[in-house]
Amino acid sequence: MPRRQNEGGDMAKGSAIPDRHRSTWREPAPGAGVMLDPRGMVIALSPGFGRLLGYEPRELVGRAATELLAGPAPAAVQRSHARREYWSGRVTLRHRDGHPVSWTLRAHPLRDAAGDAYWFLTTESVEPSEQPPGDGGAADTALLKQWALDQLPLPMALYDRRGVRVEVNAAMRRVSGKEDHELLGWPIGESRSGNTLLSLEGIGEAMREVLHTGKTVTCEAHSPGSGATGRRVWLLSLYPVRDPDGQVCGISAAAVNTTQQFRARRRLAVLNDATLRIGTTLDLSRTADELAEVGTDHFADCVLVDLLDSVLRGDEAVPAEHNVLVFRRTAQRSVLPGCPESVVPIGGTYTYPEDSPPGRALAAGRGALHRAEDLQWWVESTPDGADIIRDYGMHCLMAVPLRARGVTLGLALFFRHRTEAPFEVDDLRLAEELTARAAVHVDNARRYGQERSTALTLQQSILPHPALHHPAVEIASRYVPARSGPGIGGDWFDVIPLSGARVALVVGDVVGYGVTASATMGRLCTAVRTLADVDLAPDELLTHLDDLVLLMDRTDTADPADRSAPGSGEVGASCLYAVYDPVSRRCCMARAGHPLPVLATPDGSVRFLDLPAGPLLGLGGLPFEATEFAVPEGSVLAFYTDGLIASPARDVDEACDLLCAALADPGRPLEETCDSALGSLLSEIRTDDVVLLLTRTRALRADRVATWELPSEPSVVALARELACERLAAWQIEEAAFVAELVVSELVTNAIRYGSPPVHLRLIRDTALICEVGDASSTAPHLRRARLSDEGGRGLLIVAQLSRRWGSRHTRFGKTIWAELPLPPPLPAR
Repeated sequence: MPRRQNEGGDMAKGSAIPDRHRSTWREPAPGAGVMLDPRGMVIALSPGFGRLLGYEPRELVGRAATELLAGPAPAAVQRSHARREYWSGRVTLRHRDGHPVSWTLRAHPLRDAAGDAYWFLTTESVEPSEQPPGDGGAADTALLKQWALDQLPLPMALYDRRGVRVEVNAAMRRVSGKEDHELLGWPIGESRSGNTLLSLEGIGEAMREVLHTGKTVTCEAHSPGSGATGRRVWLLSLYPVRDPDGQVCGISAAAVNTTQQFRARRRLAVLNDATLRIGTTLDLSRTADELAEVGTDHFADCVLVDLLDSVLRGDEAVPAEHNVLVFRRTAQRSVLPGCPESVVPIGGTYTYPEDSPPGRALAAGRGALHRAEDLQWWVESTPDGADIIRDYGMHCLMAVPLRARGVTLGLALFFRHRTEAPFEVDDLRLAEELTARAAVHVDNARRYGQERSTALTLQQSILPHPALHHPAVEIASRYVPARSGPGIGGDWFDVIPLSGARVALVVGDVVGYGVTASATMGRLCTAVRTLADVDLAPDELLTHLDDLVLLMDRTDTADPADRSAPGSGEVGASCLYAVYDPVSRRCCMARAGHPLPVLATPDGSVRFLDLPAGPLLGLGGLPFEATEFAVPEGSVLAFYTDGLIASPARDVDEACDLLCAALADPGRPLEETCDSALGSLLSEIRTDDVVLLLTRTRALRADRVATWELPSEPSVVALARELACERLAAWQIEEAAFVAELVVSELVTNAIRYGSPPVHLRLIRDTALICEVGDASSTAPHLRRARLSDEGGRGLLIVAQLSRRWGSRHTRFGKTIWAELPLPPPLPAR
């Protein structure tokens, strides 16, 4: 029931019944009522109550209520009075003339700010005839309102215009844990004991808004908790209280406990923030640091993250029970600069005792919450542990293992020292969820590191050795793996020796990343070498390679039961294949969706070669076109993959200009040119692999090549042997004449017997002696085993036995059979 106000409009702190109400009381009709002070003295009564006992009001005011009893009060009434709570019961009073009067009374306590209870009693029935319940008039109505307020489970309070608390209900007393004398007469959020009931910013503005506008205001308040309850959160609604004239004369406040909803919202907000901030890269250390950063930003004062040393090394993680867990401090964060609470530096190794809180958490595989008394293990295991606990006031700890897919990857420790409130169970659940998410990212990063290492090892085993050289060209190359993004790609290059002192230059880029792309790259690299050995023209080689990629796609992705089904198109690649001939100083190229090569000539001009694009390998059904260029001796040809010029830091045109600028000095050493090009084009963030292959062309002088056109008749074989011996004598390599004569004789005889005129003989002196015989027939020779009765068929067998390697290639005018003979060692200088 709301308390009455004094004449000034406000109730003084510590006073429950204003003075002007102590001698006057409006008679409840038809019932009777009396008011008692905390000592049990009558301070006010209705005339009807006095008449029932035969007294005038002035004769009863100031007398003790016990003087009016005809006998002892019932035990139930005594207990209710002692507990200062509402009671109702049959009481026998003594009339003025001495006869007893039995009444049923209702008594309701009214407390002042000091907690003292004043009692308001009303008659419910008079013997011998009883009145029906609830027929007590205005007094009963007031009591019903107060009972309804007290029995309402929603905590409520009434405030005057100054914001001073003038009434509370039983629910408010329960949730605050305080009595009326500690609550009444104090502003909102405060109590008599001096501690804070509610922590709320802007409460003054909210109350002023209610008083001035008469509108309901809703805000959130926090109350300190103790024990397992912890801090509680309330949704506080402030309602205006109006007088009969409609003026706001006070404020009523109702509170709803929203602690669970608040904690769920906070946990969801933290997890949402963690989703954006944890796992932004595939770097183990960065992921651990992101977990520590989120922890200190939201609920911890210090976070230490230790990952298993084996995980950081990239080894396969094993269950904890199978080995001794050695941790390495990977990340640490604190609200204090420099994280002085940590006794292990970043990168330091550490092993937790089995009986320590972290050790028990690791053994159990789940997080644990510990108070100050559980930190003794730190003091015993660390020389500076006691000083740190004392100096920084460490008072609670959460130890949470990082586990993903059933494997322990590390441990996260959350401390509090500056925050006075200890960790709660909800904090542990939140830490476990954060750590579980971080563990998945750590495991992904670990698996990515393993796959990256495997793919890189596979790729480096396939790529040519950096010291590769060829007499036709000077070579410099670079392979730079991706630093970020999906992973290692399938970029590759190759330098393949061909017949006739020629060289094939190959650069390719497989679609996809990881081990699969590296494996596909290996298959394509092997296929290119195999097709190059057949000496196919660049456009024909790409056509065969395109068919091979289509077959690989169908084999890898189609239903094994239906090899005719189309593939998924997941296997594909770009490729550029070039053949340079140092004799003719010409280069023939064809490309399949690959970036254009760059030619830098000795005169300083740099240009992109105009080469038809061609479709990507794996599309099928589209032709490739080869183009031939004259390449001056000493020119630099640059082949590369798109990772060199495709970068988020700049557009492609700018990157192409930078590449041309790096190649503008063709006389500079190729190694320096490679470094200059990569330095100007590559950024710290590389999402794709980069291959750069630079070749400086060389030319064979005319005096190192001899060519003859021979008539197609058997007698010319002797002439061919004679011409070969004369040329070898001029080259001062007569020691090779005997073998060369045999090889030339067999090749010319084979061309005259099985080929078509004209017949050409060419000798090339390079790192080996190359014998070539060409004719106009397209029939390819093949090696066979001759029987004892056969008169021929042993020519190519002799050539194969005497030469280092031999073969045939088709040309636009027929075919050429060639053989490479080793040169004799040079004579020692005299």
